[in-house]
Amino acid sequence: MDWPIALKDLIREFITLFVVIDPVGSIPVFLFASAAVPRRLHMSFALRATLVAALVLGLFLVVGQIVLEGMGLRLGAFQIAGGIVLFLFALSMIFGETKAASEIKEAEHTDLSGAVFPLAIPSIASPGAILAVVILTDNHKTGVVEQAMTAGVLVLVLGITFLLLLLASQIQRLIGQTGVSVISRVMGLILATVAVDAVLEGLEQMGILALSAAPV
Repeated sequence: MDWPIALKDLIREFITLFVVIDPVGSIPVFLFASAAVPRRLHMSFALRATLVAALVLGLFLVVGQIVLEGMGLRLGAFQIAGGIVLFLFALSMIFGETKAASEIKEAEHTDLSGAVFPLAIPSIASPGAILAVVILTDNHKTGVVEQAMTAGVLVLVLGITFLLLLLASQIQRLIGQTGVSVISRVMGLILATVAVDAVLEGLEQMGILALSAAPV
């Protein structure tokens, strides 16, 4: 394994997963969902949400591609479709309501089931995050070691998410709703770049586009 290349890939995966999971954007959702929960139970509330999200994302990381190929679908096509969806998701982060605002509005008209909705799903384990974990673990290009490393990056991002949820009240007071909105929109811009790259990789994998490395 070429460790400089592997490290570069891990950093890219960390940025991708951090952006699509958007731990900062989940802070207002956590504060809303836990409003009626005693403060002494906030840690277990945040832990439950993080574990449920980890279970969902881990499931797609392990069997997502297997299910796709069992349906006769190529990963390249999924990468293109997933990249387009991620790009639209990024545009909504940049120009639309913030993630927290849209999810809280939806939850206000729904019977909340503890930390599962809207915190674990769709705030942490968002459709974008589910797409990302499938795209990042191509069974034909990455071995068990590389996929285990991707899983480790996912655990790291979820660990950071859990810590930020525990500090949600302090962070909200520090940066305010405006700060959360600004960070969410910056992450949307990064996600748009990641989405375009995913589409290009999908086109290359299907033989539609030939990408050549720039000369050093």
